[in-house]
Amino acid sequence: MATTVTAAHHSIWRHLYDSMHAAQKPKSKLNFVTLDKESNMSTLWRREEFLRICSKEELAEKAQDTEVTIPVKKSQEARYNLDPGSFFLNSFWGRRPDGVAINEDMQIVYILEFQRSTDRDEMFLEVKEAEANEQHKNIISALKAAALKWKFEQINFVVGNHGLVVESEFYTKLKKIDVQS
Repeated sequence: MATTVTAAHHSIWRHLYDSMHAAQKPKSKLNFVTLDKESNMSTLWRREEFLRICSKEELAEKAQDTEVTIPVKKSQEARYNLDPGSFFLNSFWGRRPDGVAINEDMQIVYILEFQRSTDRDEMFLEVKEAEANEQHKNIISALKAAALKWKFEQINFVVGNHGLVVESEFYTKLKKIDVQS
């Protein structure tokens, strides 16, 4: 069941992500850098455009500071006990946002996250928005600390299982990433 749900999540997100990229305004300077698949933070920081933001070493130092604040889950204690020093860095470098877009001219990086939720409850959007922000807050925090001249923002796309979205918020988010609506 979990595999099917994950596959559905990825399929819907890929379609939305590809559609946003295709509908970008012609003069947009925003580059969707994870079009082919999700990339973890380590893979992203091998790319030239990310190395121009800050070095991998600078980001690793700041990431260590943010990751140590996260309690170690019971299921990860054995891994932590093997090498506590590298455990937190490995956790950071293994984080995988659903999408990333960068505008080098404006020095801004958008971390894009897709969430699906039951839309039977009116509060579904707020709950999923908060969960998504929590999921990537350490990425944003480490990036802000490592690259002071850049801006980093997370944009969440929350969709109900029955296709419900808050239309005004959805279009506001599309506009922010230079997508024609």
